Amino acid sequence: MIEIREEAALKVILSRDIPKVGKDGEIVNVADGYARNYLFPRQYAVPATGGALRAWEARRRQEQQREARRALEAQAEAEKLANLTLTITARVGGGTKLFGSVTAQDVADAIARERGITVDRRRVSLADPIKNLGTYTVPVRLHTDIVVPITVEVITEEELRRRTTAAEAPADTAQE
Repeated sequence: MIEIREEAALKVILSRDIPKVGKDGEIVNVADGYARNYLFPRQYAVPATGGALRAWEARRRQEQQREARRALEAQAEAEKLANLTLTITARVGGGTKLFGSVTAQDVADAIARERGITVDRRRVSLADPIKNLGTYTVPVRLHTDIVVPITVEVITEEELRRRTTAAEAPADTAQE
């Protein structure tokens, strides 16, 4: 009679995300052979021994502090971006259709110009590029739970010139 032995579970600390096993930094139980033959040789995990557990705990605390700092910075940036209206100029074909489009990168660049805050284009949640003149509300995700809606107004270059000359005209008459 053949005896089938269940493999012993081994506790390991993952060094990277492994599909169907766990994420980087997690402590998981895996089959002994899987750990010895796959995870350890590729340096995807280390055994969860005393020293490794202490190092893992210290790393986890540092990561929590770093995450708290990022959340505070994102909150400060959110306050700076609250009620922001960006004006982006574009060339227009017939009617209100743009030549080209306004992309997430264009919105991120406009935020950097207006407020001096660098936002990664992947944080700007544009479902599709803007292809028409008008006013749009674009959500910007600064942190996992901090999303700021920004108003983006797409106008023609002629409209921008008309607005700037209209704004300068009252200043000229006041000086006379």
